[in-house]
Amino acid sequence: MKRIPIIPRADWQKTILDQGFLFYDLDGYYTESAAYEFTYSEIEIIEKATATLYEMCLEVVDHVISRKLYADFLIPPQYESLIEWSWKNRQPSVYGRFVLVFNNGDVKLLEFNADTPTLLLESSVIQWNWLRDHAPSLDQYNQIHEKLINRFGEIGAAVSSGKLHFTASFNDEDYMTVKYMQDVAAQAGLDTAYLNIDDLGLNEDGKFVTADGLPVRYIFKIYPYEWMFYEPFGKWLDRNRESCFWFEPPWKAILSNKMMLHYIWKIFPDSPYLVPAYYRKPGDTSNLPASYARKPVFSREGENVQIVKNGEMIEENDGEYGEEGHIYQRYIELPEFDGWHPIIGSWIIGDQPAGMGIRESRGLITNVTSSFVSHYIV
Repeated sequence: MKRIPIIPRADWQKTILDQGFLFYDLDGYYTESAAYEFTYSEIEIIEKATATLYEMCLEVVDHVISRKLYADFLIPPQYESLIEWSWKNRQPSVYGRFVLVFNNGDVKLLEFNADTPTLLLESSVIQWNWLRDHAPSLDQYNQIHEKLINRFGEIGAAVSSGKLHFTASFNDEDYMTVKYMQDVAAQAGLDTAYLNIDDLGLNEDGKFVTADGLPVRYIFKIYPYEWMFYEPFGKWLDRNRESCFWFEPPWKAILSNKMMLHYIWKIFPDSPYLVPAYYRKPGDTSNLPASYARKPVFSREGENVQIVKNGEMIEENDGEYGEEGHIYQRYIELPEFDGWHPIIGSWIIGDQPAGMGIRESRGLITNVTSSFVSHYIV
């Protein structure tokens, strides 16, 4: 793995805007000033780790449901039956993204964005088209777009009786991601429509409908379950489980918060891809390792994450999380290239590894402004 300076394409900004990349210029999020070089053997290591970790995650779900450990995951009791029903019926998952550290051939799991992962358009279309222009003879670990089309084709057989709606709270990243997914589903032959999350309503029978009163039978969301579970309309999720199917499915709520890091390590303590991770209530710092990353259970985009090394706090982000408690994950050393620290977003589409995208930061915490960098294989 190497970080290689590159020359940006001529008029690259217009090119990626035409491809739907709305926020490339946010704090230098995408610049085409460098790319990461991998060998095929390194990609095979990452792909194997991704496949294995996903199998382990499914075992975590089964473990939690069979032992009814919902309270540990801060899931309100009224949603237990919904999650169990979703898992029993194997409601299909579309995607997920593991956050991995890759250092000298060693892979370690940082977290799993299982419910509402973004970084998707960049990882699939943007970096692939960059490679075709930059060095068309080279390869890339990237079958994301093709596997998404195939996955929506598989789902299409189950939703052929109705329209698949796509929804998100409106910010550029979520909107861009959900519109890309809508386009992919349309390419797979599905009948689709976009719906703002605020326009999702209920009719007199308590069924989900659009602002025009049309029934919502199938819906793909970029909106986390931990928000939905604590909002007034959340109680209607279980009541509509037979008439409105959500993607991602409710069983993903077990994997979407960072309590998963504690349980996957607890169940698989000998896995080479994991490091110890412990849950502590707010204010409880007993029996912690000397070096760790403290992560709020519901944290997003690196908010309220703290890095402690040898007992000294070396980096911390502000945010709105932490009242729910923290996961303390043993500190994982990040690789460094010219002052940049890359982490790998490794994609699962359906149940299969599909490709990766890389983000890099000057610091140790990856947040909303960490840069996206393309890659290639030699």
